[in-house]
Amino acid sequence: MSFMPYVAPEQLMKDRSDYAHKGIARGRSVIGLEYADGLLFLAENASATLHKVSEVYDKIAFAGVGKYSEFEELRIAGIRLADLRGYQYGREDVKARDLANAYSQALSTIFTQQMKPYEIELLVGEVDGENDGTSIYHILFDGSVSDEDQYVAMGGHAEELTDALRDRYQAGWDLATAIQTAVQLLATVPETREVPAEQLEAGILDRTTTERRTFRRLTKDEVSSSLG
Repeated sequence: MSFMPYVAPEQLMKDRSDYAHKGIARGRSVIGLEYADGLLFLAENASATLHKVSEVYDKIAFAGVGKYSEFEELRIAGIRLADLRGYQYGREDVKARDLANAYSQALSTIFTQQMKPYEIELLVGEVDGENDGTSIYHILFDGSVSDEDQYVAMGGHAEELTDALRDRYQAGWDLATAIQTAVQLLATVPETREVPAEQLEAGILDRTTTERRTFRRLTKDEVSSSLG
């Protein structure tokens, strides 16, 4: 007869939380912030093909940190869910809040029922035609979800970056200023270093566009030009 040692539930949850935190801390951070014409997601990413920032639906963007295969799995699931909801009801009925709740439920189930939690954090952003229609949802590895206001950072140095954003952020920035500030913070927290433009990944949700799809991935030249 096999013997299963007893582990107190609170100790089990703590061990899983510590495990996930360590995995996330090894990754580079992502900053999401609102600028005058929409929403910017900027990440430090040396890969040209494994994206941290992506489109999910017409006015919704996604960003992930941590283990790529795990947040990519959830990104694809979110696209399928959005497509299904848009097909069954209407494209205008697909909301970032619903996707954030779905991600929250999935991560909560994984955290409590599986042996190994996912080592990821997620951002889901949405823009509408008006400034008050912009939403940013931050979902943690244990399913906790928060509705962020104007800016958020996640990843290995999220707390330090969020504190720095709190001191620096000003509403109404143009896109260039938003990119410059986000890159400066990534390059100085927790210590000063160089972050080449070639290792930056940026995507925006542009609320001023007349196109149905508002997401646009910024090219390396656009990022370099903004930094220049």
